[in-house]
Amino acid sequence: MTTLEDQYHYRLIARAITEIDRAEAERVAGTGPALSLEDLAGRLGFSAAHFQRVFSAWVGVSPKRYQQYLTMGLARELLARRLPLEEVADAAGLSGTGRLHDLVLRWEAMSPGAFARGGDGLEIRWGRFETPFGPAIAMATERGLCGMGFAAEMGEQACYDDLARRWPEARFAEAPEALAPWVRAAFAQQGEVPLALIGAPFQIKVWEALLAIPSGQVTTYSEIASAIGNPRAVRAVGTAIGRNPISFLIPCHRALRKSGGLGGYHWGLPVKRAVLAWEAARSEGA
Repeated sequence: MTTLEDQYHYRLIARAITEIDRAEAERVAGTGPALSLEDLAGRLGFSAAHFQRVFSAWVGVSPKRYQQYLTMGLARELLARRLPLEEVADAAGLSGTGRLHDLVLRWEAMSPGAFARGGDGLEIRWGRFETPFGPAIAMATERGLCGMGFAAEMGEQACYDDLARRWPEARFAEAPEALAPWVRAAFAQQGEVPLALIGAPFQIKVWEALLAIPSGQVTTYSEIASAIGNPRAVRAVGTAIGRNPISFLIPCHRALRKSGGLGGYHWGLPVKRAVLAWEAARSEGA
């Protein structure tokens, strides 16, 4: 059960990540100084010691270390030390994967016929949630989460519309209480979260390959294409990654360009950058 304190901490960490990212952009542009712990805590209305305890408990490292992750060319460093995706997939078995700490995902794909019907006959429940990366819209069938999108860049209505139009024949009902345990477990990295994968067969193969990438590691579009047995389909893989409906849990943010560039991200590159740094930091702190 998520407590009011938990919800408060989610909002606090979201604000802290935003402030860290904004301050770093200003520093790089030469319009602001480096952000000290005292300055950051003061912006959030905390003493430095109390804020450091709360931040470290949630992120796994100190605010200063997290700032370093945002500024260290993280994408290139993660690519340099990655495991080949085939090895990761073999280790994970592509039948379920443990995450950092105690989060376990299990998933079930819809049949191609059900996907082709555009969600006809499905009731999809949805809700708005606060996360460490800003507001999010989550959606679920009775089998598990089928959609999650971050709204910080595009706004909540556009985020909702983006997800809902993927299943135009489904019935939608606002019921955040039904989804809340799964969403909270996802960001607390504890518990079991069922996923209902609704997509074309090729898309689902790509999403399953993404699920095999451990938290704190990355891969490239071309390696994903090779892992699903279609090495020439890099462009199609990129399209399938961009159509991933369950952000964060199906980790399309872990797919990078060979050059070490971040590539695209449907929900905004600042979110992708923050999630990668958050995961790398938690991996170090675990």
